[in-house]
Amino acid sequence: MEKFKNINSTAVPMPMENIDTDQIIPARFLKATTRDGFGENLFVDWRKESDGTENENFVLNNDLYRGEILIAGRNFGCGSSREHAAWALYDYGFRVVVSSFFADIFKGNALNNGLLPITVSPEFLNQIFELIESNPTANFAVDLEKQTFICQTAALETSFEVNAYKKHCLLNGLDDTDFLVSQKSEIEVFEKEHVIA
Repeated sequence: MEKFKNINSTAVPMPMENIDTDQIIPARFLKATTRDGFGENLFVDWRKESDGTENENFVLNNDLYRGEILIAGRNFGCGSSREHAAWALYDYGFRVVVSSFFADIFKGNALNNGLLPITVSPEFLNQIFELIESNPTANFAVDLEKQTFICQTAALETSFEVNAYKKHCLLNGLDDTDFLVSQKSEIEVFEKEHVIA
């Protein structure tokens, strides 16, 4: 997993609430067992018409909106527990998702796969949507070490909570297995000190 670096980016607004994992990545694309290639089918049923052409009204097909940050409506990632939803968002190029509420399993899957979910207040979320609507090039800064989310274009700033262990893993590019391997010497010392005769 890549180390999480501070993000300075514009953002993609998606104000719909209750975006579920089947909308993020439809079940028919879950046959692959590696994480690669899921980004091309992110939100595919919204991005494309039934004949395969682009839906011009969908935000990801609008050149005004680009960036590594997705701003989403409340209850993002609800539905089934598929880890592929986090894979698809990450593979597409998102590194941060901001919402006022995340489904618990999605939040865990995101953190396990290098994607930072930032929970903000509903009021702050609405302010962000309004700002992006008036200024699509508004720039945002995410500092994981300081746990801050700042709009550099306007006077908007908030802090966010993140599990200390997951923060450590993100900053160091570790998944759970990598973390255990990184603790090998300490584990060996512990085992030697606690040998049962």
